[in-house]
Amino acid sequence: MTSIGTGYDLSVSTYSPDGRLFQVEYANKAVEAAGVAIGLRCTDGVVLGVERLLHSKLLVKGANRRIASVDEHIGMASAGLLADGKFLGSRGRDEASSFRDNYNSPVTVQILSDRLSAFLQAYTCYGSVRPFGLSTLLGGVDKTGPKLFCIEPSGVYYGYRACAVGKGKALAKTELEKIVSKEADGQPGISVREAVKEIARIIYLVHDDNKDKDFELEMTWICTESGNKHAPVPADLLVEAEAAAKAALEEGMEED
Repeated sequence: MTSIGTGYDLSVSTYSPDGRLFQVEYANKAVEAAGVAIGLRCTDGVVLGVERLLHSKLLVKGANRRIASVDEHIGMASAGLLADGKFLGSRGRDEASSFRDNYNSPVTVQILSDRLSAFLQAYTCYGSVRPFGLSTLLGGVDKTGPKLFCIEPSGVYYGYRACAVGKGKALAKTELEKIVSKEADGQPGISVREAVKEIARIIYLVHDDNKDKDFELEMTWICTESGNKHAPVPADLLVEAEAAAKAALEEGMEED
């Protein structure tokens, strides 16, 4: 029995005969249409980077950021609907503040991921709401060390050493696997400064100049250099990383 076009996608609380929730799958499509977001867990911290597509030349530079702070030591990068990301960031800050008030200690990245994932999952259970159209990367440094989690629109979340969501995620994940595999082979793990350059290179690699609009590279980190607080990557390092990424892209085009 086919379930395409038979009305099973009209409500998020209605299963199709083959056990699918089409509204959740549509939310994943919204994520795949957005600029890529990448997170990389390093030996000394976590780096988050996003491809912020510029939909208009009239936009102020740096406007409509896709990375937000949810606590001093935790950052959140999202791919999907920008408004949903801003609302989830606000919810994350409320959860982090509540945890600090109740337990007199900062929330860990895993506990915050668990609470936000439960919040997203609730939006797949009622006919009067819709799922969040975004995937979220939550990274930070807590008492357990550097942590990185990805929360999907369905409410499921996983811990990662490196992760990419959004348009071009397949190619980005292939490049991230190459970086992570070096550590698995016994080589020293990547540092945050190296990760900044690698993420910039990957974002420039997956960006399609022929199809996509211009973009701005947005990047933050949580590391020893930033006092284990979520902060923007220093401007000079970001400029250096972008220059290296453009040079690597041009070099690759010449080889082809």
